[in-house]
Amino acid sequence: MGKLDGKVAVITGGSAGIGLAAAKLFVREGATVVITGRDQQALDVAKRGIGHGVDVVRCDNAQLADIEALRAYVDAKHGRVDILFANAGGGRPALFEETKEDDFDFMIGTNFKGAYFTVQKLLPLMGAGSSVIFTTSTLGTQGRPYVTVYAAAKAALRSLARSLSVELSDRSIRVNALAPGYIDTDQARKAGMSEEMIEQTKAQVHPQIPMHRSGSADEIANAALFLACSDSSYVTGIELSVDGGWAQV
Repeated sequence: MGKLDGKVAVITGGSAGIGLAAAKLFVREGATVVITGRDQQALDVAKRGIGHGVDVVRCDNAQLADIEALRAYVDAKHGRVDILFANAGGGRPALFEETKEDDFDFMIGTNFKGAYFTVQKLLPLMGAGSSVIFTTSTLGTQGRPYVTVYAAAKAALRSLARSLSVELSDRSIRVNALAPGYIDTDQARKAGMSEEMIEQTKAQVHPQIPMHRSGSADEIANAALFLACSDSSYVTGIELSVDGGWAQV
């Protein structure tokens, strides 16, 4: 038996990185999974890679019309949501003085607004015992250059998880945050960093991490599974850091 047998899970940003790793794991654990993303081609590739047990919906989570369409699809096909992993996000690193309004709007829209309204719109499909998981970041509690907007958006999500854990407690819906540290995914490349820049960043960051390495998407997915399943039945309102100790010491 799997830990998620018979569950319906929605994972935003599920076509790559942490979201894709979580989708694969959740399917293996018995869930029916709906993944979203902005790139239909990437979604199709992910669907073929996962195989049976996954649906894909193209959705820009910064657009309310797309979120409404996602809700309509999930309602019509599955009728409920047991697990919502609000994972979609993205960054555009820049110094504070060089950050443009378009970059600000993209990062707030993708990382905070999108997660906020995805939960709001899918909430009517969630019943007692459901689990909401936000992907935050250890950057939300650290002071680092180049990530002022991204870090602020993730800190806002942490606050949202606290508030919703109380507001939704009467419905027996658990709400938690999952904070990855420095993880090997394609996010840095998508943000425009070259391979040389990525390697330079690793050389600077790894010595600061007690485990002296990057984490993997699979390691974050394992933590998401814990928050999604009954193993964490008495856990709500927390931010679980999976960061090799980076932000903890």
